[in-house]
This record gives sequence, C-alpha cells and structure tokens, in this order.
Amino acid sequence: MKIDNLSIYIFPDRQAMGRQAAADVSAAIRELLERKAEIGMIFAAAPSQNEFLSALIADRSIPWERVNAFHMDEYIGLSPDAPQGFGNFLKERLFDKVPFRNVYYIPNDATDHAAAIAGYSRLLADKGVDIVCMGIGENGHIAFNDPHVADFADPLPMKVVELDPRCRRQQVNDGCFHTLAEVPERAFTLTIPVLMSAPCTFCIVPARTKAGAVYNTLYAPISEQNPSTILRRKENARLYLDADSASLLPEDQPSK
Repeated sequence: MKIDNLSIYIFPDRQAMGRQAAADVSAAIRELLERKAEIGMIFAAAPSQNEFLSALIADRSIPWERVNAFHMDEYIGLSPDAPQGFGNFLKERLFDKVPFRNVYYIPNDATDHAAAIAGYSRLLADKGVDIVCMGIGENGHIAFNDPHVADFADPLPMKVVELDPRCRRQQVNDGCFHTLAEVPERAFTLTIPVLMSAPCTFCIVPARTKAGAVYNTLYAPISEQNPSTILRRKENARLYLDADSASLLPEDQPSK
C-alpha cells in the first residue's frame, strides 16, 4: 500500500520483514552500482535492525568493496569501547562482517564537537549519500531528531542534540542500558535534510512498542511534532513493518 509518497509493506514476523528489506536494499545497491563507481550508505544502529542486518550480510551478491558506510548518530559521553555506542554496535553486526570500501565512524570520543561535525559533514558531502537504512523511534524520531529538535529545513548536516526523556527511556526498553541514569543525555545526529537526501530510503520498524509511532507516521499531520511523518514526502521511500508494529493500523491493510 502507499500513503502519499511512502510505500508500506507488512510482514507476519520480524524475520520475514528483515529478509525482504535486505533483498530490496541489495537490489538497490546493485542497480545504483550499474551507474556509479561507488555509493554511500547510512545505517541506523538499534535492535530493531538486527534481522535486516543479518539478512543483508548473508547476501553474497552485494559488491561491498564499492560501498562507503556511515552511521546516523552517536552518543556523547560513553567510553570509546562501550557496546552501546552506535559505531560499536554496527561494527559488531555489520561493518566488520563485510568488506566495505570505507567505514566512517562518528568519533565517539570527540572533545571538539564542532570539529567532529565539520569533519563528518565533509565526508558525507565528498562521498555522497545514495541509500539510507533507518528506523523510527517510539517518539517518532529519525536518527536522534527528537520532536523538540527536529527541523525539516535544518541548515546543518549534523548537530549535537539533547535527548528527550522518552527517547532515553526507549534505550532502556530496548535492553541497551539497565537504567535511565546510564543513558547519555546528549548525542551527535545527522539532520533530517541529510537523511532525506538519498535517492533510496528503507525504513525498518518492527515491534509492538513502535505501533503508536507507526500509526502517527502514516496518519498524523506532517510536522516536526512527529518527525517520521517526513517520510510521506520522500520519493522512493519504503516502510517495512511486522505484525506487531502494524497492530494499530486499520485492519484492511494488505500484508506480504
């Protein structure tokens, strides 16, 4: 089905959702590389992406040596080797599993935030962004663009943000931290215009905890109060759901 520009696919479980999203991303990579020598991809780091990432690295048809990899956000204040760090999460599950041309990490130990932002912004501009693989937060955020800091016309490609309490609580709900006090209060995030700049956008959102955010993504007014609603304006954007994340949608929605 399609709402505005956003195509929606619903699957019976997380495994089927992850396999199809991976197959579609693989096809997009290979199609883009028919026209370009190399491409740039941005990845989200969250448990919601696990099934998708596992299926993606199992696909032997992808020429990873022609892909430059980025991630879309990173905590400020964690130790460099903390497993909750998004670069570390993706290193374990993706970046060390396949032979990327380059992997560019947001520096999780940066003390000069302005320099870190300028450096990563240059890399994104130089290498280009062709595919974004993302999720949606319980509060509708994309990357760490929570409602109170989201800006559909943000002039910056990357910024430091204060995380809102619901966003921080999600990190505990997801099992990434034991207590709310352990969750950093600040983070780097790529901004919404950068995330929406790619020709191809794949949004993978399983789990009942995301059902409200999914409903709002599809039916709330398009505004920064629900940042993920911007996906409905995006050409060639796809949203992948499982039965749980789609549980609040009207019952006549088609499934895969």
